[in-house]
Amino acid sequence: MPEMPEIEAHAERLSDQFAGRVLAKFHPFNFTALKTAVPAPDLAYGLPLLGVRRRGKYLLIDFEPVTFVVHLMQGGRLLQDTKLSAKPRGGQARFIFEPIEGPDGHLDETALLLTEQGKERRAGVWCVTAGKVETTPPVDKLGPEAAGITAEALAERFAEKSMRIHGFLRDQRMVAGIGRRLANEVCWTARVSPFATTKSLGATGAVDIAAAIATCVAEGLSEERSRDDMSSSKDRTSTVHNRTGAPCPRSDEHGADTVRAVEYSGYTVNYCPSCQTGGKILADNTTSKFLK
Repeated sequence: MPEMPEIEAHAERLSDQFAGRVLAKFHPFNFTALKTAVPAPDLAYGLPLLGVRRRGKYLLIDFEPVTFVVHLMQGGRLLQDTKLSAKPRGGQARFIFEPIEGPDGHLDETALLLTEQGKERRAGVWCVTAGKVETTPPVDKLGPEAAGITAEALAERFAEKSMRIHGFLRDQRMVAGIGRRLANEVCWTARVSPFATTKSLGATGAVDIAAAIATCVAEGLSEERSRDDMSSSKDRTSTVHNRTGAPCPRSDEHGADTVRAVEYSGYTVNYCPSCQTGGKILADNTTSKFLK
């Protein structure tokens, strides 16, 4: 699933490409694509796009009266659409703009197409009243942005509830914008066990986690901004995520060790024992103990 760096860079690209374009129509291709009944999307018809921004893992497409909130889920993408096919492959919804004259004198009818491959059809669009996004589902339950979060703010949230740090980082109610890849990368960068509890980490651990978040987010964002489109998961640079069995990049510091994995039904926790768990191996999700 795209995380903060991918969504942020994509929002910037979409703003550059579509800001000022006048919305002619919003067309969902199936009844699951639009998650809300009011306000109506047609309130934005005939009005210019103010810009595209991000909140957590959501894209926010702003018009004066309404904001379209888009979640891509695992396989969704919001793409430039020049073909305007009646039945695009994986098409979920289309934002159709009034044509404008392009640099070459030809009419530019490029639309925005929300696609999602596979059968789950979980990507979707919410239409909410502009200015009330933060207090309206699905954004209202999000925690503070991971990007820019301070050690003090993290320490406060650590104290609220004791949970494994890997799960904390992925919980959008705790911090918004981090997913599986970044959670693995942040824990490795901070040299913290993914099973360490927030209570055990406390204020001191919050300093390390906040610094690691800043580092990993900045690296991911820099890489995404160098692209013309959103990366796929296999294209994203990682030190430990999805690198089970590979040498730990810090092997020259602590001696040869490999990236290990704890497998869950929906995701994998990757870590280096020498870096993060004092050499202890986390066998699996039922027998592994919390490591401090």
